[in-house]
Amino acid sequence: MPRFSRPSLRVVFFATTALGSYGVFGPAMAQEVYDLEAISIKGSSYETEDSDSYATDLISVGEKSALSPRQVPQSTSVVTHKQIEDGGYTALEEALSDTPGIMILNNNVGRSSIYSRGYEFDYLYFDGLPAPVSSIYGTQPDLSIVDHVEVLKGPAGLFIGTGEPAGSINMRLKQATATQVKGYATTALDSHGQARGELDISNALNADGTLRGRFVAAYGDGDSFVEGVENGVSSLYGALAWDVSPSTKLTFSLSRMERDIVPYNGLPTDGSGDLLWLKSDATTVVDWNDFNSTTTDAVLAAEHQLAAGGRLKFSARRSNQAANFLYAYAASAADADNQVSRLAWLARDFEQDSLALDAHVDLPFQLGNWRGNAIIGADWQKVESTMFQARGAINGSWDLDDWDTSDVAKPDASYTTRTDSDTTSKGVYTQLRLSPFEPLNLIGGARLSWFEGTSDTTTLSTGSVSRDRFDVDAKITPFAGLTYDITPDATLYASYSEIFIPQSDLDVDGALLDPVEGRQYEVGVKAALAYGLNVSAALFDLHETNRAVQVTGEDYFVAQEEVASRGLELEASGELVAGLHLAGGYTYTKTEYRNGDNAGEDFSTYTPEHMFKLSGSYDVDRGMLTGWSFGGRLTAMSGFSSNGIEAPGYAVVDVAATKTFGADMSLRVGVDNLFDKAYYTRVGSQTVFNFRGEPRSLNVALTKKF
Repeated sequence: MPRFSRPSLRVVFFATTALGSYGVFGPAMAQEVYDLEAISIKGSSYETEDSDSYATDLISVGEKSALSPRQVPQSTSVVTHKQIEDGGYTALEEALSDTPGIMILNNNVGRSSIYSRGYEFDYLYFDGLPAPVSSIYGTQPDLSIVDHVEVLKGPAGLFIGTGEPAGSINMRLKQATATQVKGYATTALDSHGQARGELDISNALNADGTLRGRFVAAYGDGDSFVEGVENGVSSLYGALAWDVSPSTKLTFSLSRMERDIVPYNGLPTDGSGDLLWLKSDATTVVDWNDFNSTTTDAVLAAEHQLAAGGRLKFSARRSNQAANFLYAYAASAADADNQVSRLAWLARDFEQDSLALDAHVDLPFQLGNWRGNAIIGADWQKVESTMFQARGAINGSWDLDDWDTSDVAKPDASYTTRTDSDTTSKGVYTQLRLSPFEPLNLIGGARLSWFEGTSDTTTLSTGSVSRDRFDVDAKITPFAGLTYDITPDATLYASYSEIFIPQSDLDVDGALLDPVEGRQYEVGVKAALAYGLNVSAALFDLHETNRAVQVTGEDYFVAQEEVASRGLELEASGELVAGLHLAGGYTYTKTEYRNGDNAGEDFSTYTPEHMFKLSGSYDVDRGMLTGWSFGGRLTAMSGFSSNGIEAPGYAVVDVAATKTFGADMSLRVGVDNLFDKAYYTRVGSQTVFNFRGEPRSLNVALTKKF
């Protein structure tokens, strides 16, 4: 947590007698004056960049205000700014790959799929405001603009209503908080040839510091360990904060990120569906593969503190996402000689605009001896997108052991279909927290949602149009929870949460199917131990109902499929002893179909049953190694599969050392996959989406803070 310093403290001791105190209240006095050294007061802050900790006292994911993790009756994780620095993370999927309970299905940087409890996240939040995310378009943010990342696992429909029950990922953007020049510059390089630079600078923009600004720039480019793959990114970010008055604050941020990638869709398997253990740089990249995307985000917030401790807040996020790509990948399994006989190619031109608005009031109150807090609010979101697409295939013969596609002509990718989507969602919500007596807090809430949308697909050669329609009217999404402080440092909790997903399929009468619904029960315990170590344990039981199933031999559907996800999560983050920072946990997840022809079989086969993640660092503050920090991480998981393709479990170790010099200069040296373990991070099918893990590599970064 940050430490706030005061220059000095003057203490005056007044002499007292049996007749009372003298001084300003008496005619004469004896006094002594002592000037004490500067003192530091530890305080809580929602920002983590100055905390030097793997834990935080405040989170807001799944909520409308910053709360203690023990006040949130669901499983939560935080990747603090120190973890981002220690890990050398530059992309969201890198930070989340070390987060307990999160499964990353790797792809090019920014295009990986993120899963929790068997489901993929389909929204990302920036300062609490949502925008849809689709991994194929590379719209995940560069971490240069992020203070910390918060994850809530399981359904969180009270403040959004619709979406997959994976949970919520909220990124706290870097804020313009500094009142004097502050920032850093970093250069980094790895052994694959990927180079990167970052600059972050902030300062007050007027004499009294009520207007502050921040600017962040990042640029990276270079090769991957896979032959032919390149990952380029540029990111610009600006933030302003204005203290309009002591009780009113305006903030604004604007970011633009561009990705320039030579994409890769993984390896095929052999004809039996067995994974290929070729050299680690084996590829299916074609010479003309190309991918470009841009993401522009603007976030505005106005917050006013009320005299009685309440708060009014209005916030808005405008997001534009665009991507244009053409790339090929294997479209056949490999034969006995590792030859591929067919390539497929995909071309798209995609653009999406989204606007999210939220307004709410946060009101503490007292009812007799009962303490309480009420949140009442409304939100509105509109998403419009257009996507042109073309597909094709190329026959031939290509050797995975000596890949050469120089004879493959770039196709004339004339778009064949156009899809226009337009969705609008709106809702009103309320949350009530009541404490009838000191250890117990009761939490209840409900949301009323309206959702409508259309998706029109046009066959460009004929002009024919097919339409999918979505419609949900006044859907109620409840939430209930409680927390009970069994000691001053430990809290038991329980919760019930829901979320829904509109469907476009029709029943026998031509009516839209009811929404897919996700419901979760969760119980757990959270505790804060010495040195700021947060620990938690959770049991969850998640059910999804109303999944569409097509009736055999008919062209209509019924909403009857049920799936379940159950498991255990154990997590710890913070400081074990002074200077020793740890974050990690163990997750057990079991998913299955609950009915139908697949009853009892695994539902989310790409979710390992067992995952263990541990990262840490130790700051040496005495002896010959003073100024050094040593750390590393261990990632281990059991096997997983997709479409019958089995990936064995694996364990990978990374290590790093950082030396801090004078003038706030530091050098970080890391070795990823220290033991050069051969493994797969993702499997898909016999032709595509089988991704090898990165072999042993070296990375260095030089940082100057000011």
